[in-house]
Amino acid sequence: MQPSKRINIVSLKLVRESSLLYKERFVRSPEDGYQLMKLFLADKDREHFIVASLDTKNQPLSINVCHIGSLNVSIVHPREVMKSAILSNAASIIVGHNHPSGKPEPSKEDIEVTKRLVEAGKIIGVDVIDHIIVGDESYTSLKEKGYI
Repeated sequence: MQPSKRINIVSLKLVRESSLLYKERFVRSPEDGYQLMKLFLADKDREHFIVASLDTKNQPLSINVCHIGSLNVSIVHPREVMKSAILSNAASIIVGHNHPSGKPEPSKEDIEVTKRLVEAGKIIGVDVIDHIIVGDESYTSLKEKGYI
């Protein structure tokens, strides 16, 4: 006979590490999304993949660093992206990352990750409204490019 297994009782919560001011208050366009992403991603030397959770009025609730990659590679999984969105009670999210090279052209992997995130969002009820790639004073919106 095996001994009983101990099961941990847990709770989940978001922990605020810091904050930033977003003067626009709402995200109404890819340009607004870029301005929000740029506040956080400016001057990062490695690729940072972030999730901005939005309420039903498209006001940002939180920003979560989902993954920090190497100079030119970031591995992102839908499970990790949606975690902070769910805990923030987000109606939708904008994801974004920087290209330390300064060139915001999407890679094949960027496009594939975006499609997977949109599918996952549909299943759990969190809309992925854009994926913004931040470069040097420029950006690419995968929504504007027709991938969302």
